[in-house]
Amino acid sequence: MRKTAMEPETETGIVNVSDRTLRALYGYQMKRTFNVIQSDLSRTLKPFDLRMLTYTALVLIVDNPGLRQSQLAEAMDIERPNLVVIVDELERRDLIVRDRLPSDRRAYALKATLAGRRLCEKAIAAVMEHEKMLLNGISKDALNVATKVMQLIESNRQRED
Repeated sequence: MRKTAMEPETETGIVNVSDRTLRALYGYQMKRTFNVIQSDLSRTLKPFDLRMLTYTALVLIVDNPGLRQSQLAEAMDIERPNLVVIVDELERRDLIVRDRLPSDRRAYALKATLAGRRLCEKAIAAVMEHEKMLLNGISKDALNVATKVMQLIESNRQRED
């Protein structure tokens, strides 16, 4: 029986999939790159028992003592109900504390504990090494251009909102 041109090669059990059309799209290329970064970052953060979201929240809280949960949700670009799970986890691990704001009894100010600041310091050092390894061989000029492009894309999206 003859195979049609669209039928994948299955004799070896390997199917060659071309993503050439998708690779021409910046968003697809960025997603593929992000997958590599995220996978490596997950391995980097595992010894600290942190995930990308808990790490991000912890760094933002350490860098911005007294940050309100609503501000943290906005900075992380996530829905407030989703943030509660992250904040609960960090608080349960005694990495942060929630203090009620005297000016608004419904709002909480988030602050890192000493243990949270210490863990954050170690995790940041590991993440910086992770990035250094992934960016090895890429010139400073190329990284500056890539950063500028990503900032412009984000800026273009914000204008649409």
